[in-house]
Amino acid sequence: MKLDRRRFLQMASATGVAAAVAPTAALGRSRDAGTPDLIGVQAENGSRVIAQNVLDSRTIDVTIDSMGLGHTASARILLPSGFGAHPGAKWPVFYLLHGGFGTYVDWTEQSTIQKLAQTADVLVVMPDGGSLGFYTNWWDRGAGRKPEWETFHLLELRQILERGLSAGDRRAIAGLSMGGFGAMSYAARNPDLFRAAAAFSGVLDTLHPTVAPIFPGLYATWLLQTFFTPPGYDALSLFGDPVAQRAIWEAHNPADLVQNLGGIKLFVSCGNGQLGPLDPPGTDPSGLLAQLEAALLLQNKEFVARARHFGLDITVDFYGPGTHTFPYWARELEVAFPLLMRAIGAAAESRAA
Repeated sequence: MKLDRRRFLQMASATGVAAAVAPTAALGRSRDAGTPDLIGVQAENGSRVIAQNVLDSRTIDVTIDSMGLGHTASARILLPSGFGAHPGAKWPVFYLLHGGFGTYVDWTEQSTIQKLAQTADVLVVMPDGGSLGFYTNWWDRGAGRKPEWETFHLLELRQILERGLSAGDRRAIAGLSMGGFGAMSYAARNPDLFRAAAAFSGVLDTLHPTVAPIFPGLYATWLLQTFFTPPGYDALSLFGDPVAQRAIWEAHNPADLVQNLGGIKLFVSCGNGQLGPLDPPGTDPSGLLAQLEAALLLQNKEFVARARHFGLDITVDFYGPGTHTFPYWARELEVAFPLLMRAIGAAAESRAA
């Protein structure tokens, strides 16, 4: 959800919503022992929580006025199962990223993440990544202007979680499709931040030479022509031209950064685009979501081959029939979740310390 910053802050100020507090003050403020009040918690660059909505005893939506983005963005947070009982704990963190044209509520609406989280002492954060934000600070033709999604997620949101919810330094990250790109790119670009990363039907090689059977040329070219240009985006603002600015693409491309993932537990899954057991009757076997999954399997196989070449710790589930749809990603989250939680010591029997 995006809000006009000036209008929102005027409204918030009038109602007392955005009252400023010291960056660490919110740890001591709560409606009750298990529900923290995050309003006013801020990152070092001034980004701060300006609103929150408590959905239940363990689920909180926050709105952050982001300096990196230049507008507000939201995140859904699931509190650890033992949050109220361990007020001094430092909690492992699990970032769960949505895909292109998705939102920060997708995972709670279309998967069992809330049930899974009840089995672990982990702080789950599902942030807004923009409709096509691609989990990066946009190149913007060299101008270096906003949006800065990487800054929002890995500086602003991270510090807000640390200062407001006692988040620790044991982190895992996972995502679907565009979010799979984000998970692996973030982990490879910031290997000191993450102990585990997972991608479900992820965009893992943006410079792959083909998008067969959809398009015979470079994936990056097809991506920009198909998704960025039609709605009016400046397609070259993301990473630039895939040929002229290839080095910028490579600096964010998981397949080109795979060697950086040494020491990080990895999970990669993808279908082959054929209709599978979770596709509803009447699904078009030649539709875009079938063909896209087949094309992404080529990228995933390339990423896995490079990971194995470097001897990385990678678990792979190329499960065969399945399209580029949420039921498969929800299923794969259930498969990957125990591995990710073990990597960050978030099993329910291992209380945060």
